[in-house]
Amino acid sequence: MSNNEARTELLPPDALKGKRLGISVSDSPDLDRLGLLDTHFRMTLGELARTVVIAGGSLYYGGHLQPDGITNFLIEELHRYGRRDRPLKVCLAWTVHRSMTTEQIAEQKDFLGLFGEIYFVSPDGQRLEGPANEPPQQTFTPEEHAAALSVLRTFMTDNTDARIVIGGKRAGFEGAMPGIVEEVLFSLERRQPLYLAGGFGGATLDVIRTLCTADAEWLPPLPGAAEPDQRLTDSLAQLSKVVATQKWTGYENGLSAEENRLLAASYRPSEIAALVGKGLGRLNGA
Repeated sequence: MSNNEARTELLPPDALKGKRLGISVSDSPDLDRLGLLDTHFRMTLGELARTVVIAGGSLYYGGHLQPDGITNFLIEELHRYGRRDRPLKVCLAWTVHRSMTTEQIAEQKDFLGLFGEIYFVSPDGQRLEGPANEPPQQTFTPEEHAAALSVLRTFMTDNTDARIVIGGKRAGFEGAMPGIVEEVLFSLERRQPLYLAGGFGGATLDVIRTLCTADAEWLPPLPGAAEPDQRLTDSLAQLSKVVATQKWTGYENGLSAEENRLLAASYRPSEIAALVGKGLGRLNGA
């Protein structure tokens, strides 16, 4: 598929009706090396939002509600597309929403309006009716943070049909493994389709190198780089074990081998969004 085809091919209305796409995105340590900026991340998310929402699907994002964060960016994008049935689901870990004041949450609900809703996740992975009716808790142990994030990722995997993965830290992460890798792991355990957008590098490209080495050859490891965090190495080995056990690579996503190879290297927002839309559409019979 050429770049022009990727950019011009549109999904029919309601092609993704009922489809729930989980978004996994975080900073990549390879951006400078690739000559890319954080702006490219956001442009890609904007194109994905347009593609999925216009075709009737919904987006699930697990993050925070900071004014300059991804959530606010996605809401601003959704304001452009007219759907007012709350297609964006913002899933908050226990440690995130427990640290917010009632006023902060109310302000974000107003901002989301008819374009999105907040899912408050409990410590045991249940969806709460609302935040705790008590003063915010400002301090959590590293173990509590890690556990809450794992529970959130499990909740999101249980409530989505597929996942797109972009970027990802290799170091400086909370928990037993990088968040991107943990989210991929949960998706593989549940035999869900994955859309691995590797053009921004990071842990996503490490995952691609683990699942389909040939698709990551376009960016070899940096010569002389420091040894990777052992937790990253161990988690990637765990991915391989899950693939062998489940007999599922995540590439059962509606895309051909050539299209997945293109997705593994592309940094073009419109191309990435078109490939994800095409794969989801095929799975949905469009």
